[in-house]
Amino acid sequence: MGNLFLDEETMMLPCIELETEPNPTAAVIWLHGLGADGNDFVPIVPELNLEGCPGIRFIFPSAPSMPVTVNGGYVMPAWYDIIGRNLVDQEDAPGILKSATAITNIIEHEASRGIAYDQIVLAGFSQGCAMALQIGLRFPHKLAGIMALSGYLPLASTLASEKHSANQNTPIFMAHGMYDAVVIPERAEASYALLEKMGYTVSWNEYPMEHSVNREEIMDISRFLQSVLKQKA
Repeated sequence: MGNLFLDEETMMLPCIELETEPNPTAAVIWLHGLGADGNDFVPIVPELNLEGCPGIRFIFPSAPSMPVTVNGGYVMPAWYDIIGRNLVDQEDAPGILKSATAITNIIEHEASRGIAYDQIVLAGFSQGCAMALQIGLRFPHKLAGIMALSGYLPLASTLASEKHSANQNTPIFMAHGMYDAVVIPERAEASYALLEKMGYTVSWNEYPMEHSVNREEIMDISRFLQSVLKQKA
């Protein structure tokens, strides 16, 4: 049902895979948050109502471990370093770009396995959300959708010059907890406002929760996946 692969030559990250049926024709690449790993969102897959969707390969990569400044240099899985609690004043651009390359390799790996780019959803929670937006808006092939959960838009100042028209109209599902103290709602709302201003198609969803996922959000994620990954005749 799941497996782990690591290919040093292509910088392939270790990933857990879960297929909803044999020979899937769609993929969801789901990126975890700071300090977690690829196992974090695996339990959600059985809870998703994917009626009407094609077979989907869910891919859950694990970030490498690194010292995280905001946590006193403690080594933990992270897509990039967090230097200040504000999140955006001092951003780890080299770290973000390095992880973006590694995650993009996973997208290309799925394409090489026969999954069309426009049948791939890029999803992420917290730091993973930041990475999903960083990559998805700049990716040169149209993706099916972007799920941005409890996070924010990183390196926002470079997006206007780096964004790719291929994903200008790609549906973006943004979700956030009203009581989130890790990524404060105002940070996510500012990202949402900027994306709207830049003409992106964004669905904004708020839930009465902290830095987490709740049942109502899972139902909305189901509906989003059903809308962007329709079964093709």
